[in-house]
Amino acid sequence: MASPDPSARPPSVFRHRDFRIYQLARLCAVLAVQIESVAIGWQVYELTGSALALGYTGLAQFLPFFAFCLIGGQVADRVDRRLILVVCQLVMLLCSLLLLSFTLGHIQDVRFVYGVLVLFGTARAFYSPAGSAITPHLVPPEELTRAIAVNSTTWQVATIAGPAVGGALYAWAGATGAYVGSATLCALTVVWMLSLKVRTGSASSESFSLETLLAGFRFVRRQRLLLGSITLDLFAVLLGGAVALLPIYARDVLHTGPGGLGLLRSAPAAGAAVVALFLATRPLGGRAGWKMFISVAIFGVATLVFGVSRSLPLSVVALAVAGAGDMVSVVIRGTLELVSTPDDMRGRVGAVNMMCVGASNELGEFRAGAFAEHIGAVSSVVAGALGTLVVVGLWAWAFPELRQVDDVERAAREPLPGDGAPETAVASD
Repeated sequence: MASPDPSARPPSVFRHRDFRIYQLARLCAVLAVQIESVAIGWQVYELTGSALALGYTGLAQFLPFFAFCLIGGQVADRVDRRLILVVCQLVMLLCSLLLLSFTLGHIQDVRFVYGVLVLFGTARAFYSPAGSAITPHLVPPEELTRAIAVNSTTWQVATIAGPAVGGALYAWAGATGAYVGSATLCALTVVWMLSLKVRTGSASSESFSLETLLAGFRFVRRQRLLLGSITLDLFAVLLGGAVALLPIYARDVLHTGPGGLGLLRSAPAAGAAVVALFLATRPLGGRAGWKMFISVAIFGVATLVFGVSRSLPLSVVALAVAGAGDMVSVVIRGTLELVSTPDDMRGRVGAVNMMCVGASNELGEFRAGAFAEHIGAVSSVVAGALGTLVVVGLWAWAFPELRQVDDVERAAREPLPGDGAPETAVASD
């Protein structure tokens, strides 16, 4: 009997029908959000000329997301996750149509936009935990790491194309064209989600209570690797994120238009997509913990370069490098989360992770906007980037077990000595 060829590549995760369809749905969904985000950022800054007004767009999404995300995780562990995704996507379609009405009605009060973003943030609070928890049902357990990398690749590809398409649509047909495109993609997402055959059912039989609602926090707190990786991303991006200020950089610092803004927003995803494609076909390899810290440090340095740049090409390259560094951290954290979490807890643990991601992104946008209002956009980005580098040093010291991670999947399955045992055994799906 011939021995297996060690150089042979593993079979593609795209051979699974539902996984293919889910990636198409994710592609359309993220494209819609990115197109919409470019239009909102340029439109709000055009109407107000205020950095703080841009910060409020992040805060309007974060507050409802923070308020409902734990409940969303609880629901994701009790209701068919496919159904949750369909309903939430219908709400997001409604948001696109409301923003279209804002433009067609020539409404000048940006509080209307903030209200729509509150609705969007509420839908995302239920969408995100269900989306992160459904992936293990689409592929076999041994293919989960590659599936996570493909998930990230799909997201990054859409995040590259979405802002560029959004900027082009805005330059060609104004906000109306951008919102029509976003609504069309939301409708396509609903169609793809409805065609999924997977039915997750109820993964948890526990009654709804405050104790079960907070179970995800308890699980993360007892898993030091999860706690360290999630909070590292939380504070690094909370301080170093500069997305909210890109309209200011595009118009006032780099002196470009909506097309240039789309290019800037696409750049981080372009860098991240290259890394995600590499990790989708090759294993991450050893010393994963050090790779995570180094990649977040690269994110901070690249953000610092962007902050002081006055050249559009250099700014684009710096943002691309920042996105590449961030992607390594995303894949390691995502693998640790899904491999170490039993299925009946994935919705709630995913909700905790999504709350931290939401805090780092949307609350980070508010932080950047508020700082920029008082000290200027450039000073806000530079200060945040330096803060990110400080966070990397502090977390490398506070979480030595995270530095010592070699094989990320084995580390997630085998808690280090002295760690609290997980509340439930790891399920094998």
